[in-house]
Amino acid sequence: MTGNDSTRRRFLQTLLAGGALAGWPFGLAKTAEGLSAHPQLKIVSVETFHLRHQLSKSIGPSTGYYNQRQATLVKISTDAGLVGWGETATLRGVRALIEELGKTLIGKNPLRHRQLWRDLWGPNFGNGLAVGALDIALHDLWGKAVNLSVADLYGGRLRDRVTAYASAMNYTKGVAPETQYAPEALALVERGFKAMKMRLGGYPVARDAAVAASVREAVGPNVRLMADGNGAYALPGAIRMGRALESLGFYFFEEPLPQPKYAGYEVLTSALDIPIAAGEVVDARDTARELIARGAMRIIQPDATLCGGIRECLFIAEMARLWGIQCIPHCWGGAISLAAAMQVVSLLPDASWGRTTESPLLELDVYENPFRDKLTIQPATVRTDDGTVAVPAGPGLGVEVDEDVVKHYSVD
Repeated sequence: MTGNDSTRRRFLQTLLAGGALAGWPFGLAKTAEGLSAHPQLKIVSVETFHLRHQLSKSIGPSTGYYNQRQATLVKISTDAGLVGWGETATLRGVRALIEELGKTLIGKNPLRHRQLWRDLWGPNFGNGLAVGALDIALHDLWGKAVNLSVADLYGGRLRDRVTAYASAMNYTKGVAPETQYAPEALALVERGFKAMKMRLGGYPVARDAAVAASVREAVGPNVRLMADGNGAYALPGAIRMGRALESLGFYFFEEPLPQPKYAGYEVLTSALDIPIAAGEVVDARDTARELIARGAMRIIQPDATLCGGIRECLFIAEMARLWGIQCIPHCWGGAISLAAAMQVVSLLPDASWGRTTESPLLELDVYENPFRDKLTIQPATVRTDDGTVAVPAGPGLGVEVDEDVVKHYSVD
């Protein structure tokens, strides 16, 4: 369509009145309703919140322990009372940049999402974390304005439930993994998980390989197992560990080498049969393209909160498909980042049209995290019979944030 916004709205309203949009795909009818209801919707404020929670025990990957969970949230409010929420990781300088970029959104119509997204990338020096938080909030707001879920904004989800894998088996300070990992894995099976990931690399290859073998023996051959090295290995050690995991039938080996520029990853993917998963710190599509073209991974893991948002995450996933690379998004945060990941995973196609093809997975952190369990009115739950999670169907991200919880954990 051409013409200004008012012409567009009149055109859509005319079609709607005549029933021409009834049953159309891609949510056009509801988009027309949204444009009619909020033709001059304006952003009036952009707020940020730094949340912190002290953990009951120190846990962590191969690189160290931590005893706190933190999150940075953003809330975008409009003159109509509609609110959108976003989330990103708490790193130095990100919150200040979000607030600076947020000033440029004041007075703008959030329904002009494509223009706003482009404007956000302009002055931010390529900070995908800051744009990611704002983009997720804008998607939430956009969906609420037109009464569509984020997935429906992109043409409708391909699945209503997504298979979750438990992001679990972190090292616990003072506890040997030999006594922790296998019982923890069995407890996850009891909860319904059909797939789970453990952290490795904190001990020598032989010891960690024995722990991985004990988990495989405990859960049996039908549970999908993955391992995350968190950058613990040099290339020779990564190859040895990867071959041990291959023999145990592990599904993927995540980021065993250090992450800066993913140096050496193409050598690793060539040396191993087990798929190498990487890309959680990818900050935008250009970085992702360079890694994909190098053959640095067989599974790419963009994170909407880190790579520039939902739109950028979907772009990276589609680009990866051109190289035959699977996309399993990274997700390690609170309820808002989880809701964004669920919307993204619901949109990703299966690997092929085969009857036994592989569907994308949702990473679900299972450790102590009130930002995941208390921040929204209805937290995500795993169904015990098949290990799936329902994708929120409400407008926007589909979750309702409890602002009292935000205030309780805010350290402002």
